[in-house]
Amino acid sequence: MHWDFALILIFLGAAVPLLGRRRIRQLMEAPQTTKMDRLTLYGSTVAFQWLATGVILWRAAAHGIRAAQLGLLIPNPALTAVISVVLAALVFANQMFSLRRLTAKPAEINGILPQLALKLFPQDDIERLVFFGLVATVAICEELIYRGFVQRVLESWSGEQVFAGILGSAVFFALAHLYQGTRGLASTFLIGLLFSVIRALTGSLLAPIIAHFVADLTVGLVAPGRLRNTLTAI
Repeated sequence: MHWDFALILIFLGAAVPLLGRRRIRQLMEAPQTTKMDRLTLYGSTVAFQWLATGVILWRAAAHGIRAAQLGLLIPNPALTAVISVVLAALVFANQMFSLRRLTAKPAEINGILPQLALKLFPQDDIERLVFFGLVATVAICEELIYRGFVQRVLESWSGEQVFAGILGSAVFFALAHLYQGTRGLASTFLIGLLFSVIRALTGSLLAPIIAHFVADLTVGLVAPGRLRNTLTAI
């Protein structure tokens, strides 16, 4: 067990959830968010994620972890391509179904996730362009951090037990989304579990990255308009 890996896991499991929850709480307590608030959040998140990913790749390389062990290669292109398409389609359909169900129950719009969408998701073309970069960053970096590094390290520490890596990475991924509340914590754990299984099955991060990108981009671009239309109709 390398000390630097242990420090990274402690930071991911404790500091990231607490700092994220604190920051989101501050934004949620404000009567409304400004364009600058949203762009600052997008920019700082992009910078932090790439910095964290860079540190993790640096330490992984220092200890001889190969690109293939992090899921950065595609050992079975055909299988990975099929799973990527199917998973992305399922994720897209689930996001649209969830939004349709939410807007059919206006009382639920006061929940934390809809309010997050209304305050933090893009509201004009400039914000959407920056948000696109944010989503691409989050999809790549979070998958490499949680399904690449965390999953590999926990699998190695458990004596090459694949299940330990899958379960552990899903737990860390869920904790990173602590700011979404209990429902968000549960849903991100299940999503993390699915993505971790697919990463183990294909040996690649490609399918989870594509699905993660589709999920975040869909809800980020569609949710604000749907929610505001629902509020207007009430």
